[in-house]
Amino acid sequence: MLEDEQFFELYMNPLESQLHYPLKDKLPETGQTFTIAPGVLWLRMGLPFALNHINLWLIEDHFPNESGAIVHGWTAIDCGINSEATRDAWEILFGTASEGLRGLPIVRVIATHCHPDHVGLADWLCSRWNAPLYMSTGEYAFARMMSAGMPGVDGASLFAHFKKHGLATPEMQEKIQERKNYYPRLVPTVPSAYRRLQDNQILAIGAHSWRIITGFGHSPEHVSLYCAELNCLISGDMVLPRISTNVSVFAAEPEANPVQQYLDSLDKYAELPRDVLVLPSHGKPFFGLHTRIQQLRDHHQERLAEVVDACRTPRSAHDIVPIMFKRELDAHQLTFALGEALAHCHQLWLSGKLKRELGADDIYRFTTQ
Repeated sequence: MLEDEQFFELYMNPLESQLHYPLKDKLPETGQTFTIAPGVLWLRMGLPFALNHINLWLIEDHFPNESGAIVHGWTAIDCGINSEATRDAWEILFGTASEGLRGLPIVRVIATHCHPDHVGLADWLCSRWNAPLYMSTGEYAFARMMSAGMPGVDGASLFAHFKKHGLATPEMQEKIQERKNYYPRLVPTVPSAYRRLQDNQILAIGAHSWRIITGFGHSPEHVSLYCAELNCLISGDMVLPRISTNVSVFAAEPEANPVQQYLDSLDKYAELPRDVLVLPSHGKPFFGLHTRIQQLRDHHQERLAEVVDACRTPRSAHDIVPIMFKRELDAHQLTFALGEALAHCHQLWLSGKLKRELGADDIYRFTTQ
């Protein structure tokens, strides 16, 4: 996830004012929970990135254990990264019986997708509470592959992929290669078994039914959950209020079209009621889903127009990065920025608006000519 503060100040801030935040600036502190809807708790965990937090959700549940006995507890939606600070934050909740989880256990874990802040502590939580993991197959498979550092999703593959798209700065090349243990460090293990979530599946969680909505572009098979009875959407990373969701092309799928996949996926959320309460993974709970969807569509159309204009002269995806992101980027941010620049190039190339050429230097460039 890339949070470009300059872009936010120039573009997103006035748009954010079009949304309504029912809790205003109120945020749960470490070890605290807020009731955001009947039987639904909001908590936040810190992240060591520019995007410095993730929202997690707990839904009160009655779930059968391995022996078939019904256990009163919580279904956890997402987990936080593998870190001592995140584990400590969970332990504070587990230890505050009167205020946190009321002494109730975690009875199952749902991971919306495979990114480290969402699945990093899944194995720890599942093992600690003997709770099953629920994910879509696409997300579970990628989490297993990346945690194992398999070829195609490892640092060496990432470096080779970006090199073909113009990453030529030796310093950045070295820093990206050093990130080969990035995912396994944040997600050292993934449970060896899971229960599959699929699009339109109805999942009973406690007193209510939640419909699974799968989305694409940000990750392989992202899961959001919608409850009509509560008029509440746990949107994960697919719809965020403050920043645009990262959509990138990475080495394992080098000719992917994630921008188009993401825009197509937004149609599923546009079918929901206008007054639905959106619970995003980053930022604050908000009303204004349809407004936000149009903002995101407009944002990507503006970015695509920028890329077309820039490619009147042949450009690599790396050449596009400073056009789309106007501040200095570290290695972590550059991987997302370059992946997203390439994603916009691919949408235009695959729709016939740009041509792609492989130069004698073995670098792909995109052009309108």
